[in-house]
Amino acid sequence: MHPTGANVSARLQALGFTRTTGPVYLNLPPADLVEHALRRSEGTLTDTGALMADTGKFTGRSPKDRFVVRDESTAESVWWGDINIPFAADKFDQLHVKMVEYLADKELFVRDAYAGAHPEYQLKLRVVNELAWHNLFCYNMFLRPAEGADTSWTPDFSIICAPGFEADPAVDGTRQPNFAIINFAKKMILIGGTGYAGEMKKGIFGVLNYLLPHEKNTLSMHCSANIGERGDTAIFFGLSGTGKTTLSADPNRGLIGDDEHGWMPGNAGIFNFEGGCYAKVIDLSQEKEPQIWDAIRFGSIVENTRFVPGTRTVDYANKSVTENTRTAYPISFIDNAVEPSVGGVPKNIFFLTADAFGVLPPISKLDKSHAMYHFMSGYTAKVAGTEVGITEPQTTFSACFGQVFLPLHPTTYAEMLGQKMDEHDVNVWLINTGWTGGAYGTGARMKLPYTRAMITAALNGELEDVEFVKHPIFGVEMPTAVSGVPANILDPRNTWHDKEAYDKTAADLADKFVANFQKFADFANEEIMAGAPRVAVAV
Repeated sequence: MHPTGANVSARLQALGFTRTTGPVYLNLPPADLVEHALRRSEGTLTDTGALMADTGKFTGRSPKDRFVVRDESTAESVWWGDINIPFAADKFDQLHVKMVEYLADKELFVRDAYAGAHPEYQLKLRVVNELAWHNLFCYNMFLRPAEGADTSWTPDFSIICAPGFEADPAVDGTRQPNFAIINFAKKMILIGGTGYAGEMKKGIFGVLNYLLPHEKNTLSMHCSANIGERGDTAIFFGLSGTGKTTLSADPNRGLIGDDEHGWMPGNAGIFNFEGGCYAKVIDLSQEKEPQIWDAIRFGSIVENTRFVPGTRTVDYANKSVTENTRTAYPISFIDNAVEPSVGGVPKNIFFLTADAFGVLPPISKLDKSHAMYHFMSGYTAKVAGTEVGITEPQTTFSACFGQVFLPLHPTTYAEMLGQKMDEHDVNVWLINTGWTGGAYGTGARMKLPYTRAMITAALNGELEDVEFVKHPIFGVEMPTAVSGVPANILDPRNTWHDKEAYDKTAADLADKFVANFQKFADFANEEIMAGAPRVAVAV
């Protein structure tokens, strides 16, 4: 054990903890944290040795309760609205004092960590946790200092996370008792009233999404990344359900990271923000996701899962708590992980969409205008049955494939992507992992082997000498041949029995793109707008 001492006291005093009477533990290794979590009844062990814990009332992030302190430094730079909700600086200070008082007599678990695998772009972090399993989550998800390294640093950012502390909305200025508040001036995140560990991870992601473009000319990205034997880097953007984790997990390529990356200036390449993976495990199987399956062992965490009755075996099909069941583990638990998690300038960028309308091509190439436009659109479609009340496909647009994590206006990130395309020889591909031959209910889901074959062909440069044709409405370039893929599915119109129905559905989807983009039109430049679909198409 690492009980309270001068090193810990100094760290805590700098965060406002002037009097702590409970035990404080600093940088405990996973085995110790698991012991504490079990002693404190925070979780149980599964038959693979993973720690199973519940997040309580909140089984996901609460976007409406995420705030950013509005002050001189953020007033003109943050993209204010329902994504970044302003919070008063004095209310933040008031909550900070209350949280410190609440935690003064509690057991505390303190961790020093990094965010950012490239040393020139790292954030030094300090995290104070009320729960032992949350501290293990931070050990897994953030980058771990080398053993014996001096971490008595002044942190670049700190997190105080107390699920047991609830705000008084009438007094504290929050919407509900739970909250997650970023203060860029104080370099601190306060999280209270929620046990969902992902709030800590995504809080730091939001910080990096502000600081890196703003101060380091680095494009922050919500994407996975891998690298081939020849050193060719690829990045994959995509919303939930589009296949981002599945398609980036390639046994023939090294995994740089599964969720958050930065693209540095010049020829420096990309780096992972994290030291771990936070994967969904609903319906997980050894056959479909062997790497994730094998990573769930001692030191890993599984959230909101349930056992097969009478056993300690996790029933991954069980949705009784939530569909958002997850696992968190160090990236080193993946056999082909690349450490340090850095790669060269990307050669290929994939935008993954599950188009349930069956309109978009299974693979298409995007020029700079279309790349910026589709990046800002961040499109996918939910299908019937995934949410209550959805009986037909529903469009989902999330700017830059991660709108809820963007403190700056989406045009900032899109223009940086366009600049990268000007500077480097990079291919941008739109991949439809959704429907073909008709919309959901009529057509069929694109076969995964075909999608893999198309991505492999793009990665191997096999499409460089292939003829392309332009989609008449969306303007993207469709290859006429891909090895291992039937030619007739490459143009989606050919897969529909009723061609007029395809034209009408495509025009309707184009209208939805344009309607969604209205909120950006005043900020987007002409080059971005040139990537918009044609909506006045005769059908």
